[in-house]
Amino acid sequence: MSARLTLTLSYAGVVALTGAVILAVVGLFLLRYVPDQNIDANVFVPNRSDLLRAFAPVASQVLVVLLVLGLVGGWLLAGRMLSPLARIGEAARLAAQGSLSHRVALEGPGDEFRDLADVFDAMLAQLEAHLAEQQRFAANASHELRTPLAISQTLLEVARTDPDADTGAVIARLSEVNARAIELTEALLLLSRADRRTFTRQDVDLSLVAEEAVETLLPLADRRGVRIEVGGSPAMTRGSAALLQQLVTNLVHNAIVHNLRSDGRVAVRTHDLPAGLAVVVENTGEPVPASRIPTLVEPFQRGAERTRGDDHVGAGLGLAIAERITQAHDGALVLTPRADGGLIATVWLPHPSPTP
Repeated sequence: MSARLTLTLSYAGVVALTGAVILAVVGLFLLRYVPDQNIDANVFVPNRSDLLRAFAPVASQVLVVLLVLGLVGGWLLAGRMLSPLARIGEAARLAAQGSLSHRVALEGPGDEFRDLADVFDAMLAQLEAHLAEQQRFAANASHELRTPLAISQTLLEVARTDPDADTGAVIARLSEVNARAIELTEALLLLSRADRRTFTRQDVDLSLVAEEAVETLLPLADRRGVRIEVGGSPAMTRGSAALLQQLVTNLVHNAIVHNLRSDGRVAVRTHDLPAGLAVVVENTGEPVPASRIPTLVEPFQRGAERTRGDDHVGAGLGLAIAERITQAHDGALVLTPRADGGLIATVWLPHPSPTP
């Protein structure tokens, strides 16, 4: 049986049972005070048997009417009560067919059905956004991976068909293209690893992570004329040491390559605050419009001022990987444009739960 029919029969059964109980109670309590023998032989006075014979048919008719009303009213009431579920079910069927743009958009008071519909709409919105992001990511990844392969094929064709080609230059160029393809592949694997959260958690001091990231990138900062400052307080968290190192390294690297052409500065600070643990990477640079902030963490988004060179062979995945690693550690990455130009990247991580 359908849920509507089940509810209808339940409503009708409750109404009929309640009516039967009421009639039985009325009959018993009223008829018990009426004697069953004739009170006066000269005057007709109905006794208990007479009243029972008159009451029973009427009570039966009333029960039939209550049963009919219970069925009709229960059917209508069940339909009205289950209509939100029907709309949610239709939205679920459309979603199963691949249409994630449909919404329940349930009106009415804020009851349990309205809460369920709102949660379902929010889930559809998240799925639609996630699917769109995955489609963009797949398209961009295909394009990015196709580019070095196409370049390699062209170089090989040149080396094969042109006997006068500079073999050393072709090999050097192939090595450069191959290095970019390897870096892109490793970045994609790291991004996938962060999304799956397949890592072992251990105690990590974010201040030490920040110092190691700065030390690693000091040669790059020197070549680009960027001065780096690092400091702050110890901030102990639990997570993957390798992923957290990659997170801070990506932020510092991004701050260096998106800086002023001369006299640039990068400040790295760690904080242990009541609201959580924070890693703040602040850099000078060109002004960043607030409208561009949400797009900076999308995969394959490159800054307009970024240039290719020996110092940087980027794939536009640095901030995307940083955000995924932060989310994998139950944190949040907040990007804020500086008033004087540049960016402030703040990683918020929760305090580690006390070990039992």
